[in-house]
Amino acid sequence: MSRTAMPPRLRRPADDKELVPRVMVRLVGLLMLTVLALVTAARLTDRPLEALPPGGAVTLSREIVLSGDMAGAARVHTPEGVLIADLAPEEGGFISGVYRVLLHERGKHGVAPDAPVTLLQRDTGRLELHDSSTGWRADLMGFGADNARAFGRLLAQ
Repeated sequence: MSRTAMPPRLRRPADDKELVPRVMVRLVGLLMLTVLALVTAARLTDRPLEALPPGGAVTLSREIVLSGDMAGAARVHTPEGVLIADLAPEEGGFISGVYRVLLHERGKHGVAPDAPVTLLQRDTGRLELHDSSTGWRADLMGFGADNARAFGRLLAQ
């Protein structure tokens, strides 16, 4: 005689406790509704943004044109076409990733993908990337020191 495997039970036995207590499910639902109400109120009243990186005066500025590929290689030019950096996938991964985000943003706004962006260094030491054609900007310090240093080298060249 061979034994066949029993089909999985579709119901729990009545004596098992609840997997997640109902009180916890209700509290999580209440938390989600509270957050949704706060975000809605902030958007409807045009509350100003508060969690912004510190400002400061611009000490260095340079317009650059980025290009990259999915493998991580990146090329950086001046708006006139002079090559600033030709980075292999091992060195240009972050710059190539920023380029892909920039492409996505420009695609949403119908802007040419090869328009220049402005790389800024502020007196606070922070690096920023601004795209005046879409209004997109990125505080590069938020991605870590190594990644910000990759763009910092472009300012130095």
